[in-house]
Amino acid sequence: MFGIPGKQAVTITPRAATQIAKLMENQGHKGLRIGVKKGGCAGMEYTMDYVDEITEHDEVVEQDGARVLIAPMAQMFLFGTEIDYKTSLLESGFKFNNPNVSEACGCGESIKFDDALFAKD
Repeated sequence: MFGIPGKQAVTITPRAATQIAKLMENQGHKGLRIGVKKGGCAGMEYTMDYVDEITEHDEVVEQDGARVLIAPMAQMFLFGTEIDYKTSLLESGFKFNNPNVSEACGCGESIKFDDALFAKD
C-alpha cells in the first residue's frame, strides 16, 4: 500500500524472527500483526496481536519462518522500521527501531511520529 517496489515495509532481525517463529509455532497462529493506536504519554503506542486470518489489505513480511503482518492503517507509520528482540537481566521483548518516530517516552512503549507523516499536499 505505502511500499516501495522491491523493498520490505519492515525488516526483522534474526533474534526477532526466531522469537516470532517460536510464538507462531507454539500458539498455532499464522503470524503476528503489528500496528499503532492512540494512547500512552507520547500520543501513540505499538500494538501486537496473533493472527489467525490474513486479510487482503495486510502487508505481509516473511523472514526465516516468521510472518509479520502490518495493519493497513499502520503501514505509513511503520515503513522502514526494524523489529528486534532484546533480552536483558530485567526484561525481554520486541523493540521497534522506527525512523518515523520523533519522540518516545521513558518507558519506550509510547511514541510520537514526525509531523511530516500528517502533512497534506
